[in-house]
Amino acid sequence: MEFSQQLSTTPKSAEERAKILADPGFGDYFTDHTAVVDWTQDASGKGVWHDARIEPYGPIMMDPAASVLHYGQEIFEGLKAYRHADGSVWTFRPEANAARFNTSARRLALPELPTDVFIDSLKRLVSVDVDWVPSGEGEALYLRPFMIATEAFLGVRPSHEVSYRVIASPAGNYFGGELKPVSIWLSTQYARAGHGGTGEAKCGGNYAASLAAQLEAEANDCKQVLFLDPTNDFAVDELGGMNVFFVFTDGTLVTPELNGNILHGVTRSSVMELARERGLTVQERKITIDEWRSAAADGSLAEVFACGTAAVITPIGELKTTDESIVTPETGKGSVAMAIREQLLGIQTGTIEDTHGWLTRLV
Repeated sequence: MEFSQQLSTTPKSAEERAKILADPGFGDYFTDHTAVVDWTQDASGKGVWHDARIEPYGPIMMDPAASVLHYGQEIFEGLKAYRHADGSVWTFRPEANAARFNTSARRLALPELPTDVFIDSLKRLVSVDVDWVPSGEGEALYLRPFMIATEAFLGVRPSHEVSYRVIASPAGNYFGGELKPVSIWLSTQYARAGHGGTGEAKCGGNYAASLAAQLEAEANDCKQVLFLDPTNDFAVDELGGMNVFFVFTDGTLVTPELNGNILHGVTRSSVMELARERGLTVQERKITIDEWRSAAADGSLAEVFACGTAAVITPIGELKTTDESIVTPETGKGSVAMAIREQLLGIQTGTIEDTHGWLTRLV
């Protein structure tokens, strides 16, 4: 599919861009352009992707009756573009993101996007906005592909008109400042997802459902919230936006099994592969709060960490509840979490050889 190109007439100046890149934060600033592809279903029920283009970043003109505004028919993804030492720009496992995007699309009754169009949209956008890709340690250009239902109607059915878009934002450390263990809050009142729901789809409704609990977490000086499955012995599901791992002193790495509630994290699967190569025994299984508590108490739990595209890997130092605190050992430089984090970042930024074929060059 060929992308036409309309460049912004008011791009940010080199000085404005340099000021932003000096302290990008996360998701606070956006590049000058966006990639767009439209989809329309005709009277026979056949849908066609068309009008692929790069256009200036700006507001989306949308009818007040657009389906996405009333029934939440939308999905999104998250990737990063990394600048290597030679100036080239690469992204990490985009095929996996494209596959998950289509899994989400099927669950939300949206059209699937061909993988080549997904990846080409990233290449075309980054090639236009390549000067926005930062080069500082731990920094990247965060890419946000998303799909929204744009047909104007109030009937409850899948939309016959859809817009796929990609926006980009320079990103620093997700939690800001020096990497250190974070405290997380255990939600006992709210659940992120339920069996048969949209838990394994990356859609806005899942994140909206987590926000009340996130406010609880922040009120208790915690960075993130942990959700449980009340129908399965209160087993650990995931954080509001990240998967969770447990490292035991016997060399076992445990993460909750994929059960329809949990997002199929690209970083999650990468962590498991790298852990196996390091000789760890990787288990995808049910792990309960009771097991977490007892393992922390008897010393068999060595580390707990969270992972995701935005934060990469972040150690968890404490799980707080209304009436207790479960503290895990401090995660130092020789920890599993930090070793895998350094290896992942090294592959992504080109300082460690990519022996897995995970990188795709964008520019």
